[in-house]
Amino acid sequence: MAIDPELGRRNCEMYEPLLEDYLSGQLGGTDVTSVLEHLHGCGSCSAALEHAAGSVGVLHAAEPSADPGPGFARIVMARIRAAENERVALRASPWQPFVAFGWRFAATATLALVAWLSYNAGWGHRAQPNVVALRPTIDIFAPDPAKVPATGDEVLIMVADNGHEKH
Repeated sequence: MAIDPELGRRNCEMYEPLLEDYLSGQLGGTDVTSVLEHLHGCGSCSAALEHAAGSVGVLHAAEPSADPGPGFARIVMARIRAAENERVALRASPWQPFVAFGWRFAATATLALVAWLSYNAGWGHRAQPNVVALRPTIDIFAPDPAKVPATGDEVLIMVADNGHEKH
């Protein structure tokens, strides 16, 4: 026999308000039996009853608090309004844009300082490659950079003219 899921939801919606009364012991005889029959056949309502029973136990374990009095709501609302008015007044201050700019500037300057210090502390001092001092050398093949040899014969003549006649 198939159970209509829509009918099951309607039944659960009908029994959900009765679960709280069942836990507190305020239900009459026929209502108690119908709730028990529904709980026997419905797993979701049984789970809801177990969760509710745990919370009722916690509520009964706590001591009842004293009545705050008839003026409690007015006092709380007056404090909320005063805090809201103070917040609005601070926002409407003519100095507020300068204060906001100051905070942004301070945050940016702090980030820039941290970046500079971290770079300077270790990342900026990487090992430098060995640099060899270059000495000016005389090129025996092209003593005159403006006159570059064009053929092999000119190269031989430049080599012969370049200090070999001193021997």
